[in-house]
Amino acid sequence: MKFVTAFCGLLAVVAIAVAGAPLSHAQSAGWTTLFDGKNFDNWTKLGPGDIQLIDGAAQATTVKGTSHLVSKEKYGDFELRAEVWIDPTSNSGIFIRGQDAAKVGNATAYEVNVFDARPDPKYATASLVDVAPASTVVKGGGKWNVLEITAKGPLFSVTFNGVKTVDNTRSDKFGPGIISLQFGEGVVKFRKVEIRRL
Repeated sequence: MKFVTAFCGLLAVVAIAVAGAPLSHAQSAGWTTLFDGKNFDNWTKLGPGDIQLIDGAAQATTVKGTSHLVSKEKYGDFELRAEVWIDPTSNSGIFIRGQDAAKVGNATAYEVNVFDARPDPKYATASLVDVAPASTVVKGGGKWNVLEITAKGPLFSVTFNGVKTVDNTRSDKFGPGIISLQFGEGVVKFRKVEIRRL
């Protein structure tokens, strides 16, 4: 009887511990993992770079020009969270609501830039290029960074490492479309890409 009582008590402790454990975004209601570092099932590769899986991240190991991972699905209203690593001179970004999956760029999509060394700093890291400069100067070189993007109707917000850099900026240039992870110049890595439709 004592054994049964002790065993039941142990189960109760385990249940409480599990219930109190924090959930990742992907485990929370509505979140979907787009990239988990294990495969490219949700993406199509575009461009000359040899994008590979290295230590749980996507990285273009041969950069001969801008390359992309383009989502196979289209998204309109959503919250997106991704971790990105760049060196201080890298050029990267995340394109959203892209209208042409075969030709990703500022003419066909919104770009949330990750480019510390951009010659024109107005639309450097954590800005919405040609729409909203970052309200706070942030740098991402040499470390993993958390980039969060919210698109809801004509309103867009960007948060970089917990700092909100674009807040409810309005633009109605592009409707629902693809998402693209950009591998431009320098070392660029992406991991833990998650999305929740709104």
